Amino acid sequence: EVQLVESGGGLVQPGGSLRLSCAASGFAFDNYRMNWVRQAPGKGLEWVSAITWNGVITYYAESMKGRFTIARDNAKNTLYLQMNSLKPDDTAVYYCRVSGTDYWGQGTQVTVSS
Repeated sequence: EVQLVESGGGLVQPGGSLRLSCAASGFAFDNYRMNWVRQAPGKGLEWVSAITWNGVITYYAESMKGRFTIARDNAKNTLYLQMNSLKPDDTAVYYCRVSGTDYWGQGTQVTVSS
């Protein structure tokens, strides 16, 4: 059974940082490109970032460049998202997703507020 379990969300002040994790199991994690996707309250899904199977190439949505860093540890079957300089507009539920599949995690809430 495929499982993707996100963690690390929470309440943070503007300008703060959070590190999200996504623990994967039930599939060959190191064979897949991985993504972070988010959904803000009342809005649609927004792609955030992606990373190739070996972690060599990363991709970011324009508004996240320079603030967010995606990484993976294939030995631990874990995906990460380091988020710095957070803004209220970053408030959303963050999901990890396996590229080319319908595999999603349950999401972790990130709230940026003073």
